[in-house]
Amino acid sequence: MPAALTHGVVLDLATLHPEDLDLSALRATLPHWDLHDHSSASNVVERLQDAEVVITNKFVLDAELLAQTPKLKLICVAATGTNNIDLSAASERGIAVTNVTGYATPSVVEHVFALILSLQRRLSEQHRAAHERWPNQRGFCVLDIPIQELRGKTLGIVGYGELGRAVANIGTAFGMCVLIAQRPGGDSRSNRAPLDEVLHNADVLSLHCPLTQTTRNLIGTRELALMKPTALLINTARGGIVDEPALVSALQNKQLGGAGIDVLIEEPPRHGNPLLEIQLPNLIVTPHIAWASREARQRLVNGLTENIRAYLEGEDRNRVC
Repeated sequence: MPAALTHGVVLDLATLHPEDLDLSALRATLPHWDLHDHSSASNVVERLQDAEVVITNKFVLDAELLAQTPKLKLICVAATGTNNIDLSAASERGIAVTNVTGYATPSVVEHVFALILSLQRRLSEQHRAAHERWPNQRGFCVLDIPIQELRGKTLGIVGYGELGRAVANIGTAFGMCVLIAQRPGGDSRSNRAPLDEVLHNADVLSLHCPLTQTTRNLIGTRELALMKPTALLINTARGGIVDEPALVSALQNKQLGGAGIDVLIEEPPRHGNPLLEIQLPNLIVTPHIAWASREARQRLVNGLTENIRAYLEGEDRNRVC
């Protein structure tokens, strides 16, 4: 069983928006915590000199930095992805690394369908029509902004992990037919269809795969051209999966029915982004908040707490190395 630990550091607490969260159980795991809203290369080494446990969401802990953390025993990633941690270096130094899985599933799924329904029912246009044209209508409603139902439509899913399966379940509840795309670079399976087939048939395409060398720019000019001109593209996964200029072109040329995007290649988009430079009624961009309901963020904090408790008791929980 590991020796008792006393000192923990949180490097980027502000990424969890802690103002509406209960951190009391997390604080109780160790006698002393240093909570930092943000950290930088200029101060992180000093902050980690006495740290035995560190919590990081996005701050990168590479081999060079880990070599300067003599007391560190446990890294808790406040996320599912661990690409910001040099796992090989951590393993070589005997540092355990944990993550938290499944905490954001309800939040992400609800956001996916909020985007789908907003686009399918053309809510922004309907809202504008209610203010600008409804008072002057002869009839009781405005009918020249056509809307369609999801029932009977085809939902294509790329990435069939926990999130993809959860989205599929809700799509089925709406009466949609679900098509699962074969994982790029993966083996074919009986319940998966080739990506091109899914692109060709989908009325809604929802992305839930990680960003890897095989999925970078997975949806580009060629793939968008295969989709129906009425289809919707939803991306709550990672920005680099979609070729953003190609998506802008497809929307402007009416080659696609609409897009709901929660993630961009650069976040925050300090150098601009083509999806933020156009105003189209069939494009919704949200600032990477699909995961971020209060309930999901509290589940994340609770998961971090349980990971630390498990480590202190000599148990493996959500260990990635």
